[in-house]
Amino acid sequence: MKILITGGAGFIGSHLCDYFLKKGHNVIAMDNLITGKVDNIAHLAGNKHFHFIEQDVTEYLYLEGKVDYIFHFASPASPLDYQKYPIQTLKVGSLGTHKALGLAREKKAKFLLASTSEVYGDPKVNPQKEDYWGNVNCIGPRGVYDEAKRFAEALTMAYHRYHKIDTRIARIFNTYGPRMRKNDGRVIPAFINQALDGKPLTVFGDGSQTRSFCYISDLVEGLYKLAASSVNEPINLGNYDEMSILQFAEELLKITKSKSRILFKPLPVDDPKVRRPDVTRAKDLLGWQPKVKLREGLLRTIEWFRSH
Repeated sequence: MKILITGGAGFIGSHLCDYFLKKGHNVIAMDNLITGKVDNIAHLAGNKHFHFIEQDVTEYLYLEGKVDYIFHFASPASPLDYQKYPIQTLKVGSLGTHKALGLAREKKAKFLLASTSEVYGDPKVNPQKEDYWGNVNCIGPRGVYDEAKRFAEALTMAYHRYHKIDTRIARIFNTYGPRMRKNDGRVIPAFINQALDGKPLTVFGDGSQTRSFCYISDLVEGLYKLAASSVNEPINLGNYDEMSILQFAEELLKITKSKSRILFKPLPVDDPKVRRPDVTRAKDLLGWQPKVKLREGLLRTIEWFRSH
């Protein structure tokens, strides 16, 4: 197949490029490099089945020839990024999704939207099922990302129903692994680098808020199975093992053997108190569930950060 991956130089996007190239497909990565990095795809230079286009997906999209599948992963994804680029985040979720869906319609391509667990906001149910409508502050500092993705989901379903585009929606929960940016603001790279540098681990609030962490290889496998399925409704992809941020900080200190202490800071506005996916739909419809245990995934990730 010929596959377009928007946001292809990003953390998840670059791993998708690797995955589909290994399966023998032709891959086009498109990225404006606001948060993506050329380093993430530098190892693919010279691969005749890979092509990189530096472009903002909110601009006019033109590609020659057929395109079989579009994976729309372009967007800032960490709180630091989407608060630094609020307008760009809203634009890529709305205009960028519109452009990508328009290309899918023109090329008669299948389409997969990278949505997020952030569509659930600060949820009042735990775990979160796909039929939960969420608890989102649309005008809060996180609203630029939450509402951009909620709009992107609505637009994707509109194109599916009205234009009969064959679409998928992946609601991606916290994912980690090699190629995360050291300073992207998310908890795993922040804690790892603080621990390796001997700096205090920054825990917001009292650390009782919970998260669940999915290793990148598990997520990519789930995305592949979703893409190959006939499921048009949203699907949660993530790890269901839940732990508090304080527990996670303590576990990371043990793994790294770091002497760092834990520093508590005020909880950011609208920071979710719980975040755990119900992946029953993914298990039943895709035959997918995460396999990599947290300790194993952290050891791989820590080694990558040490070497970089």
